[in-house]
Amino acid sequence: MQEDQADPAARECALELEAHPYRIQQIRRIVSAQLRYWRLDPLIDAASTGISELLANVHRHAKPDKQCAVKLTLAGDRLTVAVADHDPRLPFVQPTEPTATTGRGLTLVEAMSDSWGTDLLPQDAGKVVWFVLRTPVAAPTLVPLRTAVLPIERPAPERVAAVASVA
Repeated sequence: MQEDQADPAARECALELEAHPYRIQQIRRIVSAQLRYWRLDPLIDAASTGISELLANVHRHAKPDKQCAVKLTLAGDRLTVAVADHDPRLPFVQPTEPTATTGRGLTLVEAMSDSWGTDLLPQDAGKVVWFVLRTPVAAPTLVPLRTAVLPIERPAPERVAAVASVA
């Protein structure tokens, strides 16, 4: 996984879980809440979909167990989403038919992310599958125009009388 540890503004969120279908929906809700907290609402759908696919892969394929960790890292203009498990076998994108209902998880992750990859963990401890989503460019903060309220000069009463007598 690529991380920018030198970035003091980097934020992280990590969760450990057992990858079972009922947990995947819970993790999606947690990730959605975290991204809302980081004000990254536009990334919620892509991040949730990608995590669902990676956790489903752990559930279907990981051996010897289904224990895994999910980590979100926000650094600079990118959100890195990573799922680590204890299985050292690296996944690969499978050629699939357009009507296939399984085997499309990594193809989907590849299509919706800016980059993705896998890393083996040291000492055959497993692997990490990660993907990166670019954060949306923040719109410039609009400062509301303030209407200048100028004090109205009220003429002195004697000036009002003088102007009225001239007319």
